[in-house]
Amino acid sequence: MANSSMRGGRSRKFKSEINVVPYIDVMLVLLVIFMAAAPMVNPSVINLPTAGKSALPPPEYIQISLKPDEAASIGITGGKSAGSQQTVSSRAELVRRLKAMHAENPETAIMIAADKNIKYDEVIQMVSEAKKIGFERVGLATR
Repeated sequence: MANSSMRGGRSRKFKSEINVVPYIDVMLVLLVIFMAAAPMVNPSVINLPTAGKSALPPPEYIQISLKPDEAASIGITGGKSAGSQQTVSSRAELVRRLKAMHAENPETAIMIAADKNIKYDEVIQMVSEAKKIGFERVGLATR
């Protein structure tokens, strides 16, 4: 009767395995939640602040209007030497005309106006080119 507590003479072994099925269920639920929430978040939308007008705009400046199709227009606005806007077909031609205007009057300020559909990089490249040419005052036009 010494073996009566063993029930049939077999010893009981414990399982030393982890049941991962509940973890898989939780991970699938989280995956579905993130997949449903991801399209609702639009990180490309940036709300830019509006800027007020400057206190004292320059009396005469070169206005550059950038368009998304590589076209642009350039001309002098205000002052005694104001002229009409000239349309250029490429950025290289725009830089060439800007260099010619700098040679005529290096103290003139520049105002860059860009279409809202243009890449921000193109505006920054134009500001950089104007600074490389030697213009001291370069501004951005706002509404």
